[in-house]
Amino acid sequence: MTIVQTDFLIKKLLREAYRAVCGAGVMMDLPLARRQEIAVYYGGARTGDIGGPLVKVKRLQQHFPEQRWGCNIIYTLSNAPYLPAYTFRLLKLRRIPIVHNQNGVFYKAWYGGDWEAQNLRMAASYHAADWVFYQSEFCKRGAARFLGERNGPSEILYNAVDTMHFYPVTPKIFNIPFTFLITGKIGNHLAYRLESTIAGLKVARDAGLDACLVIAGWIEARARAKADKLTRELNLGDCVNYLGTYTQAEAPSIYRAAHAYVMTKHNDPCPNTVLEALACGLPILYSDSGGVRELAGEDAGVPIACPEDWDQPRVPDAENIGAGMLKIAANYDSMSKAARRRAVERFDITHWVCRHQEVFENLIAKHK
Repeated sequence: MTIVQTDFLIKKLLREAYRAVCGAGVMMDLPLARRQEIAVYYGGARTGDIGGPLVKVKRLQQHFPEQRWGCNIIYTLSNAPYLPAYTFRLLKLRRIPIVHNQNGVFYKAWYGGDWEAQNLRMAASYHAADWVFYQSEFCKRGAARFLGERNGPSEILYNAVDTMHFYPVTPKIFNIPFTFLITGKIGNHLAYRLESTIAGLKVARDAGLDACLVIAGWIEARARAKADKLTRELNLGDCVNYLGTYTQAEAPSIYRAAHAYVMTKHNDPCPNTVLEALACGLPILYSDSGGVRELAGEDAGVPIACPEDWDQPRVPDAENIGAGMLKIAANYDSMSKAARRRAVERFDITHWVCRHQEVFENLIAKHK
């Protein structure tokens, strides 16, 4: 057995053990009296500074602190399916409402394992939920396709950003070069995000744009190695810089130091990083697949043609990425203002929190 196979087996066993622990915890909690105030258990989902589910739970817990015992709301996340299927049947019998946050699903284009089995696991909370928040229209389409049509209430509720924490530099004064930014968690399967952007940067620079690329976040070793190799081949060593991992407290300063944000991930459902960038006044250059168009539109971003393929990842070519970089640089002032305006009007966290509270209160009252 290879080291990679051993690591995979160990991680799988640890995940199953964690799910068993989470399921046992629900069993122990069922006989307890329910709290009167909103008391949310996040189904074993953890918090963190990088990665969609981790950041989402961290933001939720700031407004709805987790109450592990005596909870009266179970909040599940599609990307953190840690509760076994049997727990949902027991929660229904106990009349404890379930709210499910539906992000992306599993499919061939990005998941190399048994994506059908993963969708079955995800579908348990999706179909059991008393209410579903879809993170985008794209998420709703994906869920209908791979998890099946569900019965029960739901709505589109985009991810949100604290626009008082993420805000632009005022006035925006930058030295050249024009700085493009990538942030987030980039595993080996997403190496193309780095490679495509680096290749596009070369095109833009060859066309006369004095530009550089800054990359912040966690990057898996093989993805970093591929990016470094391409950077050397294109002679861009002085134009590509890495900042490493960061916290949510540090994130705004990273965005404010850039001019524009690049997201070439295929079929990205509703990335928090795009909302953070918009809130800081960064126009978005993005692959026109998934849900990013719903966030950035064309007033605050430049879509790059890319088919919505479920069977294989599609990546915009370097020429189109470079052309998009040039377009953003040429229209920077108006697009930057539109980015900030869009974030405040459509994605501020206040509405997101209020909507969660309304749904929580209504379900608690209904299930008394």
